[in-house]
Amino acid sequence: MTEHALVPADFVVPTELITPLFRLEPLGPQHNAADHAAWSAGIEHIRATPGFEDREWPPVGGMTLEANLHDLQKHADDFAQRRGFTYTVIGTGIDVGDGDGDGGDYEVIGCVYIYPARGDGQDPRPHVSSWVRADRAELDAPLHAAVSDWLATDWPLGSVRYAPR
Repeated sequence: MTEHALVPADFVVPTELITPLFRLEPLGPQHNAADHAAWSAGIEHIRATPGFEDREWPPVGGMTLEANLHDLQKHADDFAQRRGFTYTVIGTGIDVGDGDGDGGDYEVIGCVYIYPARGDGQDPRPHVSSWVRADRAELDAPLHAAVSDWLATDWPLGSVRYAPR
């Protein structure tokens, strides 16, 4: 990754995106267990998601909770240094089975990554990717649409590379 900020110094980086189906907030170490559970339950699904087919993440054999925590800390550091922005996707109105039936609980259902162009030199546009859990696959297209609109209206990135759905 680059050591340079992805956005201008005077840009106030959004700390959330809220839709009726999900909300985004900066990914950090506090999400470790829920994030690990979300991606490790559907590795093949994520690796088949547009934008992840040629990547080495998530690892086919998974990774430990400790290794995941290390990755989340790197993403949090990138966010703090404005080098890249990773958001956890939290489902809203989902009853996570705590027995209260109120439907107001939350669970991690995916991730969004906003980073500088990859080092291949072919395309200088910032690279955006996202995934959702296999059991929430129906939210992939709505997430893509919401993030695309958000980036176009609220971010100073111009055109981005974000695999279509």
